[in-house]
Amino acid sequence: MNSTTVIRVVIVDDDALMPQLFARILASAQIEVVHVANDGDQVVDVVKEYRPDVVLMDLRMERVDGIAATRQVMQLSSPPGVIALTSFDTDTAIVDAVEAGAAGFLAKTSGPEEIIEAVKHVAAGEGALSPRAARVVMEQMRSSSDLTLRKQCSDRLARLSDREREVALAIAAGRTNAEIAGELYLAETTVKTHINAILEKIKADNRVQVASIVAAAGLITSL
Repeated sequence: MNSTTVIRVVIVDDDALMPQLFARILASAQIEVVHVANDGDQVVDVVKEYRPDVVLMDLRMERVDGIAATRQVMQLSSPPGVIALTSFDTDTAIVDAVEAGAAGFLAKTSGPEEIIEAVKHVAAGEGALSPRAARVVMEQMRSSSDLTLRKQCSDRLARLSDREREVALAIAAGRTNAEIAGELYLAETTVKTHINAILEKIKADNRVQVASIVAAAGLITSL
């Protein structure tokens, strides 16, 4: 997505006030909210109709919760990036959302700049983890006592070339494409090529899942 392309956003939230607040914030950055849905049972039809770049998805809704709705969205052809909206009261829900395919997380109390940057990052194919969400995901995965899970994740990472492994570790450390390019002396287009190869080889939907797999394999020692 180039800098002149308008980012299209769908908001899914059963709270009538929150979508209005988010829409105002995003409009200030020329980001267009094309539709608001009030429950997860509407999201698949809405995404098919409006073709957003990003979906802001509340995790707690009455009929179909955000985790189930995210899973449904990720099964679509060329799905948009999903950012989970959360109050962080349930760490398990955050991890479940990662497994469902969420590309980022935002607290509903996030400031305008954080919201705008998260949407821009996810629209560009990058992840958007707040520090708290990153900590929750990494701690949950890293502390897993499931040796089978650790071996499975290690086996997936073993499919990568040395350079792809370096990029995967950088993603898990929260680096942007530009930062990875600078640290590894690569062009950003080359970094994107490596990331696409990583996603394919380890069967991940997005950067957040890459980071989770790296953490579960025991390759992250600090956050």
